[in-house]
Amino acid sequence: MAEPDATAVPGRRERDANIFDVARLAGVSHQTVSRVINDHPSVRPATRARVQKAIAQLQYSPSPAARALVTRRTRTIGLVTPGVSDYGPTSIAVHFSFAARAARYHVQSVSAPDDPQAVREVIDGLLRQRVDGLVLVVADVSVLEAVKGLDLAVPLVAAASTARRGPLVVSIDQYRGARSAVRHLAELGYERILHLAGPPTALDAIERVRGWRDELGSRRLEVVEPEHGDWSAESGYRLGLQQPLGPGDAVFVGNDHMAIGLLSALRERGLAVPEDVAVVGFDDVPEAGYLYPALTTVRQDFEQLGRLIMQKVLLAVEEPLTVTEDTPIPTRLVLRASTPAPARGAR
Repeated sequence: MAEPDATAVPGRRERDANIFDVARLAGVSHQTVSRVINDHPSVRPATRARVQKAIAQLQYSPSPAARALVTRRTRTIGLVTPGVSDYGPTSIAVHFSFAARAARYHVQSVSAPDDPQAVREVIDGLLRQRVDGLVLVVADVSVLEAVKGLDLAVPLVAAASTARRGPLVVSIDQYRGARSAVRHLAELGYERILHLAGPPTALDAIERVRGWRDELGSRRLEVVEPEHGDWSAESGYRLGLQQPLGPGDAVFVGNDHMAIGLLSALRERGLAVPEDVAVVGFDDVPEAGYLYPALTTVRQDFEQLGRLIMQKVLLAVEEPLTVTEDTPIPTRLVLRASTPAPARGAR
């Protein structure tokens, strides 16, 4: 009499193994098997090893179609980005797409203007394509307010710079980044630190203005209401020609492209940087280190943000009860020639 097959699953017919067979043999749920197959980090090592052993014993090889049938998922994430080519939103989209591809997810990317109705229509279109989750890169405060009230069948993760946090909101710490820029200028001895800000309804600009204002207030320095540009070098140039700037002043600029325009305006006005006016930007665009003078700026880690967004999406899709609020990703001040070197012994 033949020996029984030690790998056999009771009641199993002679057919190719499926995910439920693997789950029974490993003593886990089919959702856990799916997480192991998709290399989800939430599975315990011992459980992962048990599932992998069952997969090997049963020679189980899941097809994409079978995965979709079992999980009711398409492994597709809808990404909604602002209809602009600004460095920040573009960088977030690029690094999120890298992180999604590494997790073997497809990204369906759509751009929409900063208009709540347009964003809602784009989201509706993505939902009709049966995406597993949504990521919204939020530039304008009106869009963030509009999506808060949406009742969606899939999780939505917002990349948004806002003081009002939440478990499905991720961001880089614009507020503390701005304070670090102003602190650097104040510690160099500047008492008049102007701010050329981004658009007044832009979330990044709002947080950077708040940080600039609070840092000045904590030092009891004069607050001159900021002028607003549109993130472009042209607007920085125009504001640079208009501002009452002179020797001994410093400027914290809302982003690097506006700072590039400001540097050009200051040269035209015969003001040297940093000998007459010190300048700090925000973003650390690739060109920042090659300007003349090279630009002191606040660096944002968009690669880390992209990975965090994808981690948040995966948790929201597969383990929604485990999603918690995250601390904003810190920035880093990069010192270059557009600000004087700190005195020896200074912080």
